[in-house]
Amino acid sequence: MNVIVTGVNWPQTHRLVMSHYPPIDLYDDVADPRDWEALALAQAKTNPRIYEQIGDLSLVPQGRRVSGDGASWVMAAFTHISPHRTSRFSDGSYGVYYAGNSLETALREHTYHMARFYAASVVEPGWMSQVRQLVGTINADLVDLRGGGHQDILSPDLETYPAARAFAKSMRDDGANGIVYPSQRHIDGECIAAFYPDVVTPPRQGDHFRYHWNGRNVDFVQKMTGQRTVYGLGHE
Repeated sequence: MNVIVTGVNWPQTHRLVMSHYPPIDLYDDVADPRDWEALALAQAKTNPRIYEQIGDLSLVPQGRRVSGDGASWVMAAFTHISPHRTSRFSDGSYGVYYAGNSLETALREHTYHMARFYAASVVEPGWMSQVRQLVGTINADLVDLRGGGHQDILSPDLETYPAARAFAKSMRDDGANGIVYPSQRHIDGECIAAFYPDVVTPPRQGDHFRYHWNGRNVDFVQKMTGQRTVYGLGHE
């Protein structure tokens, strides 16, 4: 495959995460990321759950960690991983920070995957998850899959995910920062899959939303902050 690397500079990235995940003080502190292991060890003497909160720091090279306000939202994507939580561009052995170039793109991507979770969990219809919007930026060189083709790894069909994971792992092993690609859930939308925390800026918290599950899909999203708005989601 011909690999193209492009500079991606978006003034805003949008990501949705579950609201019940709290920020992690260690990452949002001003401490040098190189000292985090020592700080965690010291905190563990009074807080035995500290490692459960911060995840596995060894998964992120010291030079690619981020700290300060909003850093915990980024770091969590890389320190809390599981082989049972795979995605398009990860087999669960490493973290990926996904985001869209617009709120609508992020909502369509996230609600699609949450609907799969609700269906697999046999959840009763009704208002479900509360999520928070994370708004950041990106200015980085990424592997660019926006030029057409690549259906073997970009199809919305979940059966293509093994090929996408193999491709992403090879790119990451070769030193790539991440991937920029067309959204498969929102026409004209674009997404990023960052392989390291320092590829994006630590985001600020935006609005809160909740999803309505009708037993088949997430058909409405309600904005819970500011001017309350209900968004209907068509299926593209």
